[in-house]
Amino acid sequence: TRGLIITSPDQSMFEKAQGEKVTLPCTFELSEEDEGPLDIEWVLIPADTQKKETIIILYSVDKIYNQYYAAMTGRMQFASSDPRSGDGSLDILNLKAIDTGTYQCKVKKAPGVQSNKLQLTVLVKPARTKCSIEGSQEIGKDVILKCASQEGSPLLSYDWRRVSHTRELPATSMLNRDTGELLLKNASQEHSGVYHCVASNRVGTDECSIELNVTPPVNTAGIIAGAIIGTLLGLSVLTLLVCYWYKKHREKKYEKEVHHDIREDVPPPKSRSSTARSYIGSNRSSLGSMSPSNMEGYTKTPYSQVPSEDFERSPGQNPTFAPSKVAAPNLSRMGAVPVMIPAQSKDGSIV
Repeated sequence: TRGLIITSPDQSMFEKAQGEKVTLPCTFELSEEDEGPLDIEWVLIPADTQKKETIIILYSVDKIYNQYYAAMTGRMQFASSDPRSGDGSLDILNLKAIDTGTYQCKVKKAPGVQSNKLQLTVLVKPARTKCSIEGSQEIGKDVILKCASQEGSPLLSYDWRRVSHTRELPATSMLNRDTGELLLKNASQEHSGVYHCVASNRVGTDECSIELNVTPPVNTAGIIAGAIIGTLLGLSVLTLLVCYWYKKHREKKYEKEVHHDIREDVPPPKSRSSTARSYIGSNRSSLGSMSPSNMEGYTKTPYSQVPSEDFERSPGQNPTFAPSKVAAPNLSRMGAVPVMIPAQSKDGSIV
């Protein structure tokens, strides 16, 4: 007795890029002996054999059930609008990396039962590829041009070419297609130009470009010396400004102190008249203490010995002291020694 058979091509491996569409084939032929209801079932076989298979979509008793696998809801369908015609192929739209796996198509119409396994690999195209330069772009230095894609399924391959001048790379260059590095040894000005990198894998490519400008070495010693001299000059100017400001600040502070300070420790100056009176009073006191016997040795004090600051007047302006009108007390009654009190004459001498 002959049952149904799977007539799909022998291809069992499928590689597609992310975002694309894939059709997993599952065609079959029924025999006259297959009289039971037709069932077509697609399942996802996990990589871990300990886990159960997951039903993706099912056709049974003329009805389609496609709500079993939430990860593909709205992205899968039967390729044929009528699977009973012998085409149970599955379409998966807008492929994602998580769709990678082993799929199995099962066709059953009693008493016939057949199945077919297919391997699907969803690859990511290279994307966000960036070019960069590592090393000093000076004559005689080694320069490395780098190329790397931020996205992309392995295995990625990189290729460099020169856009300006000739498309051939310099003879001294060394290319690593796996890492995307292009080494230019002992760079010269002839190596200057625009370089183009192409990143690729089995499902797509991406590109980037960069310009290399090889220049003569920079006089670093002169730059350093100039920087040092400039720094020293700047510090000198700053120091002078600080000193100038400090000096002005001290002068201003001193002026304020002199202007507003009240000197309490210095007594006010004496007047000339008070000085003279003090001088005369002191002479009187000394004379009053003398006894009559001591008066004989007393000498008149000349006018020149009176302090000049107290009597710096013209002869016409010198005041005249009148003789004392105070009556002398009765010395014998008081038991004291009589004292002669000097008087000043018109010419200023003491008598």
